[in-house]
Amino acid sequence: MIIFIYLLMGVVAGLAAGLFGVGGGLVIVPALVFCFTVLGFSADILTQMAVGTSLATIVVTSISSVRAHQLLGNVRWPLFWALTPGIVLGVYWGASTAAHTAGPLLQLLFGVFAVTMALQMGLNFKPRASRELPGKLGLGLVGSVVGFVSALFGIGGGSLTVPFMSWCNVRMQETIGTAAACGLPIAVAGTLANTYVGWGREALPDYSSGFIYWPAFVGIVLTSAVFAKLGARLAQRLPALLLKRYFAGFLLLVGAQFILGNL
Repeated sequence: MIIFIYLLMGVVAGLAAGLFGVGGGLVIVPALVFCFTVLGFSADILTQMAVGTSLATIVVTSISSVRAHQLLGNVRWPLFWALTPGIVLGVYWGASTAAHTAGPLLQLLFGVFAVTMALQMGLNFKPRASRELPGKLGLGLVGSVVGFVSALFGIGGGSLTVPFMSWCNVRMQETIGTAAACGLPIAVAGTLANTYVGWGREALPDYSSGFIYWPAFVGIVLTSAVFAKLGARLAQRLPALLLKRYFAGFLLLVGAQFILGNL
């Protein structure tokens, strides 16, 4: 029965990624927290396992996304390479922080982040393009912040990199393509970091490597990549602003639940 829930998660996460341009982690993490609670996983590790497993699934979905954007010529590789070293360092920092953070506090922080993203999407807030990209040091610092937040909450990073690049006058197509490319090192580094920091922790369930739970990973990736493509096609036909507001409402409810349940 639980495998069908994982498959459904992949459907919803894939559609969300394709329709709204956000990482499926915003859907996968709260859903996995619920599933792992039902399965009786230890409260000391279940939130970290939801975050780690979410990042592992993003490896698969981001590969197809990067390939599609590369074929369209929308990835600015020099910008990608300037951000990546900071991203990798930030991811390890974020995974280590999550591993040593109490589960309820981590859920509370995720709730605050989800509400923030809901308000940004619902109000359609976008920073006004008003400056140029910083130098290599500045981009490295930006990458470290993106990596840290992404690893802490199990997301692909697009909710941070897209506004940043838009603010720096990067063409929107290149902004989305480069942000998609940045999701790959976030996911790969996050998977490796969560495997390492979670290795040998007490109460880990069977079929897990550190904080990566493989049955959930397999179930989610079987459907997420396919439905991400469907979501992208639907996004061309449906009113984008209305869809974003519906999804913002969903995130608001999820975030509020996490906040109220852990105060």
